[in-house]
Amino acid sequence: MFLVKMKAVYRFYIGIGIMILFFMLPHVSFAKQPESSYWFPDTLLQWSPEKDPDAVFNRSSIPLSNREVLYKVNNHSQSDAKLVALSALNENTSGVPSQGGDNFFVNSFSYWQYTDLMVYWAGSAGEGIIVPPSADVIDAAHKNGVPILGNIFFPPTAYGGKIEWVNEMLTQRADGSFPAADKLIEVANYYGFDGWFINQETAGGNGQTAERMKEFLVYLQEHKSKNMHIMWYDAMTKTGSVNWQNALTDQNKSFLQDANQRVADSMFLNFWWSSMQASASKAKEIGRSPYDLFAGIDVEANGTATSVPWQGIFPENGQPWTSLGIYRPDWVFKSTSSTEEFYAKENQFWVGKNGDPTNTSNNGNWKGMAHYFTDKTAVTTLPFVTHFNTGSGKFFAENGKVVRNTAWDNRSLQDILPTWRWIRESNGTPLNVDFDWNEAYDGGSSLKVSGILNKENATNIKLYKTDVNIQKDTELSITYKTTEKDPHVKVGVSFLDQPNHCKYYHVNKQSKGQWVTDTIKLHKAAGKKMAGISLFFDSEKERKDFQIHIGEISVYNKHDVQQKVEPVKGVQMDQVSFKDDIYMEGAVSWQGKRGQLYEIYRKLPNGEKEWLGATYNNHFYVANMKRSGKETTTNIEVIAVDSVYHRSQVSSTSFTWPPYPKPKADFHVSRTVAAPGDEIQFFNDSSEVTESVEWVMDGATPATSKENNPIVIYDKEGVYNVKLIAKNSEGEDVIVKENLITISKDAKNITNVSLNKTAIASGQCSSSENPSKAIDGTVSNNSKWCTLDADKWLKIDLGKVYSLTEFDLSHAEAGGESPAYNTKAFTIEVSVDGETWTPVVQVTNNQDAVTKHTIPITQARFVRLTIQQPTQGGDQAARIYELEVYGY
Repeated sequence: MFLVKMKAVYRFYIGIGIMILFFMLPHVSFAKQPESSYWFPDTLLQWSPEKDPDAVFNRSSIPLSNREVLYKVNNHSQSDAKLVALSALNENTSGVPSQGGDNFFVNSFSYWQYTDLMVYWAGSAGEGIIVPPSADVIDAAHKNGVPILGNIFFPPTAYGGKIEWVNEMLTQRADGSFPAADKLIEVANYYGFDGWFINQETAGGNGQTAERMKEFLVYLQEHKSKNMHIMWYDAMTKTGSVNWQNALTDQNKSFLQDANQRVADSMFLNFWWSSMQASASKAKEIGRSPYDLFAGIDVEANGTATSVPWQGIFPENGQPWTSLGIYRPDWVFKSTSSTEEFYAKENQFWVGKNGDPTNTSNNGNWKGMAHYFTDKTAVTTLPFVTHFNTGSGKFFAENGKVVRNTAWDNRSLQDILPTWRWIRESNGTPLNVDFDWNEAYDGGSSLKVSGILNKENATNIKLYKTDVNIQKDTELSITYKTTEKDPHVKVGVSFLDQPNHCKYYHVNKQSKGQWVTDTIKLHKAAGKKMAGISLFFDSEKERKDFQIHIGEISVYNKHDVQQKVEPVKGVQMDQVSFKDDIYMEGAVSWQGKRGQLYEIYRKLPNGEKEWLGATYNNHFYVANMKRSGKETTTNIEVIAVDSVYHRSQVSSTSFTWPPYPKPKADFHVSRTVAAPGDEIQFFNDSSEVTESVEWVMDGATPATSKENNPIVIYDKEGVYNVKLIAKNSEGEDVIVKENLITISKDAKNITNVSLNKTAIASGQCSSSENPSKAIDGTVSNNSKWCTLDADKWLKIDLGKVYSLTEFDLSHAEAGGESPAYNTKAFTIEVSVDGETWTPVVQVTNNQDAVTKHTIPITQARFVRLTIQQPTQGGDQAARIYELEVYGY
């Protein structure tokens, strides 16, 4: 139950593999999209932003916002005890894009209002054990006023941990300083996050190791910036051994406080506890607040079904003994399959099954974090703008117009979302409220309110807790779209002297299918503090299918937002590279302050613009941009956006595409051996620029075809050639595969000839992940071959010579693991004698869970799979759940 349980996602395996690119990718000039960092101790010591080309893209640009508690909406919550979440905000340590990507379904965590500290949970023995947070989640945390820590994970030896890594980390100079500690401080300051979580679970240490670790922590305390936070995990004790205490004891207290010396700022206590009372007393005994202790609960496996002795932290009618630490609340993301399901389950996790933070007592055993922790607000200054943007979308809109039609994710763009999800006050059946990813005014989502609206069902929806001063020129604007003319809505504003009492302002502009904005002047409330924002819906006449989308709520002082937005200067592109002459990658930079929002567009040949992304940085990487038709030059535009989403004039640069390419012909076939009369399908794999194809299939019916994927029949036994001609306006390419198709009555005898035969391999991650698991006919999480050896190969002896026709490979995803662990580059060779090998399959860029590889009929007894790139990112564990060899 200790923190090693993260193996369900990260699969920490013994040793560190070394990537060998045995076969280079076909377009080696194509630039590499920047990725978030991860290191081992030796590579950390070698790091500097000057030497790391990705560093500028990995910087957060948003400072930590101020937060306030103010008041609470239920009688159970409190704000003395704190909450830390140890969450895998990205599924993998490696391969995390620096500035978002092209996915709609991502872990866009959104319950920051109950979270006091976030730990970016990541790290593995196969990738790296020192991991700073990705820039987009730093930005999201800081917008919401939540400090976020990087993770330092020394794994147990059973999962690849090496005591050498601990010793390297604790190496001291002659003057007593710690080079690794200096680097940790440099990294945090440069990337803009708030400290480190240190988890030392590697066995092999002794009392001297423990003493040096304490000195290391003290050195961090003495040299870190003022607001940097160091959290220690309850694993290693003062003897240097790993022995989880599940409490603050005399064995581990010196890693928190040593006499008058502050060693760590907090401690995360392991999960096997029933009461925190003794730990709270021990904290006071050593002069520390009991709320510097975070009693851990492990929800990775069971989420809201986890059994927790809540009374051991939160006694009835008393103050909490300690703070609370939640290990792996990303269970919510792992256990869902869509964004809509994710947000529904996240609401249940944090607020409870009632989905109402004012009504948590009858939520059952899992009451939700809103029951124990008072929500906090980061809306403490003006202007405040929300588009209810969750940080990902199916499309992207600007002022109601769609400027990108494909999916995207970038949690830097996540707005401060409603504080309360959801408080719906009504005397009847309240209206429904939720995020909607099918409508957006700016970004990828909006707020949808719907249901049967009448006088009885009139509903007040409380959205935001705020703490802002109202001045004479303060205004509130609301942008919305309705299905009928009348919006039937009033904006409610409450003030700090009476936070539960609203003053309502009418919204009158007619909409009926168009985005409109109405503005409310708040000058009569000048001098007061705004404490909340709500929306009140009612109607004299019943609306059976009432629906309204709220695209923006903005509160601002008019004199602060009337300045013109200055365009950026010095836009330039560099690192431009091309793939297949129709895809481009490159870095865009400009002169502009970090912390302001910038949007990046491309100008299309038809004059329209397409949104490429946005950042608070002044560097942006354009990844995998596809050429539009046969365009020769593309303009890249950068627009500065101010705090109320006024946009500057365009600043631009451009690049020139290579000459439009001729096609490259290629194809594969459903099977290469068949009986007379059996159907065979050919699949066109020619390059994307192909405009038409022509097939020539001697002996087949039909013998020619212009279809992309024709289906044919061969009537007579024999061996046949197949030709494909790929054409476009620039020319054509021809590929002929000789002796590809064998038609024989013996085809009915084709079976998996590798099943339960003899297999050997370069190595194995554990005794249960040996080579025989790859040929046992089972594809499951408990049956795979795995290796972390530098040379990764699996060899099968079929026992005798067979006529081989096909190889089917089941990769990591087929066995239930992340798609990021699917084998990327590999070769398959065959041999008759086990000495002379012939390559028959070569793959350089696979992403699929299962791959099928048909070959012309080939005689062989031995099959060898060699893996050059085991995963999609930096993880070095090869995972093969099954290798099926078909023949007769």
